[in-house]
Amino acid sequence: MRCPCVCGSRPAPALAVDIVIEVGSRIVLIRRKHEPFAGSWALPGGFVECGERVEAAAKREAKEETNLEVDVKELLGVYSAPERDPRGHVVSICFIARGEGELKGKDDAAEARLFTLEEAIKLSLAFDHADIIKDYMKRRQYVLR
Repeated sequence: MRCPCVCGSRPAPALAVDIVIEVGSRIVLIRRKHEPFAGSWALPGGFVECGERVEAAAKREAKEETNLEVDVKELLGVYSAPERDPRGHVVSICFIARGEGELKGKDDAAEARLFTLEEAIKLSLAFDHADIIKDYMKRRQYVLR
């Protein structure tokens, strides 16, 4: 994978964003429309475009996939395991955001739905999104019953 922006011919990981979107006490997950992991539940997210700030990419991806306007609140973490994405080395910057609007799966999302944390953590999630949700729960000091 080559970086099309400023790295020239030097191989570099792709950059993506993932978003834990809070709506009340629940979070948004999308059902992926395309491979990899077509049909699986995942956090909303996608690749950062050249010249785009990561916060702007998070807002754009949230709108494209969930129809929600989001207010990015904080950085949850950076996920960089080379094997986290079967397409190649993808580094994801994950944000926590609050969402408003009419939830609807769009673009790469076949469906978008709200889940409690108890429901979300029981799903077989795409990529390393179960780990991201566990980190979110730690950040929120959430204890499963």
